[in-house]
Amino acid sequence: MSWKRKFVRNWGRLGMRFKTEKLGDFLYVKGRIGWKGLKKDEYLSDGVYRIINGEALTKDGIDWSKAGFISKERYEESPEIMLQNDDILISKDGTIGKLGFVRNLENPSTVASGIFVLRNLKPEMINIRFIYNYLSSVYFRNFIISRTEGSVIPHLYQKDFVDLYFPLPSLKEQNKIVDVLDTISCKIEINKMINNNLEQQMRALFNEFLLVNHFNSLTTVEDAVLTANTGADAIQKAPIVDYDTGVRCIRVGDMTNNRSFHAWGFTKVTDDVFKRYQLHKDDIVVTRTASIGLNTIIAENLSAVYNNGLIRLTVNHSKILPLFLYRQFQTVDFTNYIARIESETSVRPNMKINYLLKYEFVLPPMDKQKELIDLLAPMLNQQNALITESKHLENLRDTLLPKLMSGEIDVSDIEI
Repeated sequence: MSWKRKFVRNWGRLGMRFKTEKLGDFLYVKGRIGWKGLKKDEYLSDGVYRIINGEALTKDGIDWSKAGFISKERYEESPEIMLQNDDILISKDGTIGKLGFVRNLENPSTVASGIFVLRNLKPEMINIRFIYNYLSSVYFRNFIISRTEGSVIPHLYQKDFVDLYFPLPSLKEQNKIVDVLDTISCKIEINKMINNNLEQQMRALFNEFLLVNHFNSLTTVEDAVLTANTGADAIQKAPIVDYDTGVRCIRVGDMTNNRSFHAWGFTKVTDDVFKRYQLHKDDIVVTRTASIGLNTIIAENLSAVYNNGLIRLTVNHSKILPLFLYRQFQTVDFTNYIARIESETSVRPNMKINYLLKYEFVLPPMDKQKELIDLLAPMLNQQNALITESKHLENLRDTLLPKLMSGEIDVSDIEI
C-alpha cells in the first residue's frame, strides 16, 4: 500500500470526524527554483530586500535578526516566492518541517532554497491559521516521518504538499478552533514580550552596576571555572533515540530553539558516559557550533547529558557566582566577542574551548557579586515564573491541538 493511501486510512483510525481534502486544491505551494539559489557572496550586509532561511523561522513567526539581505535584482527574479502577509513558510531541507508565519511584513522579502511558501487560494473556505495549526500537529509530524524515514538526505518535495490530505471542517468550525489555539499562543507571546523587556532591564542594570562601582579587577573564563569540556559524541556515545530511556540530551538545536528540558530528545548512553557528561545545578552550557555563544544555566541536577556541539563550564564557586557569570554572558561585550570569533572562523562557525576560556571581563568582589544578583532577583523570579507559565500553556496547546484537529473536541456549539 502506498504512503498516501496509508496516510488517508489512518485518519479514520485516529477518530477523524472531518472530511479530508488535498492541500494542493486549496493552497499555493512554491519554492525557489534550484538554479536560482544564492551563493554566500550574494548576501549583503544591509539593504531593503530580505531573504529568509530556515534559521530565521521561529514558532509562529519570523526572527528578522537572522534573515539576510539581497539585491533588488535577485529579489525580483523570483516573483512566485515574493512574500505576502499570512503566508506560511516551512523548511523542506535540514530541520524538515520547521514553520514560520508572515505577519506585519515591512520590507519586500523572499525565501532561500530550503523553504516552501504556502498561500491561501480559497479564503472563503480556508482559515490560513487553521492550516498553520494543522502543520504544527502530530499528524503532520507523522507525515514528515513517513516521507523522510530511511532517506540518506531527508527532503520534502512540492508534490508531497500538493498531495497531502488534511482535515477540513466548516469555515465556522475552523475559526473557532483557531480562536481557541491562538488565544493560548497570544498569551505565550505576551509572556515572551514581557520576558524580553525584563531581560533588557537586567542587562542595563548589570552594566550600570559595573560602571558606577568602577571595578578594575579583570579575570578570564579560564580563571573563573574549574572545568570546561565538550560533550559526548552525538553519534557514537549519545545518539538520539525515539523511545524513553530516562536520560535526555541537550543539543545545539535545543539551544537555538529555546527548548525546555522536557522537549530535549532521549538518548541511550552507558553508565560511564552518563556519569561523565551529566548536567548538574549551576553548570553553564555554551554552544560551540552553528549558532555559537548561545548559553544557558542549569537550574537543578538533571537526568540529562550534553553532546559535542556544546561546552559545559563548571564554575568555581569560591571565585564567582554562577549567575554572575551567566549574566556576564548576556552582555553586549560577550556578544561582540563571539561575533569576532565567528568572523575569524570558516563558513561553518566553530568555537574552540580555548577561545571561550580566553574571554576577559570585570570581576567584582564576592560581596558585590551577591549585591548585584540580589538586585536582579525580583526580575529573575518574574522571568522564571513567566517561563513556567508559558511551558504549561504550550503543553495545554499541544494537548488540545490533535483533539481539535480530529474533531474529538467538538467546537460547533462554542459561542465566540
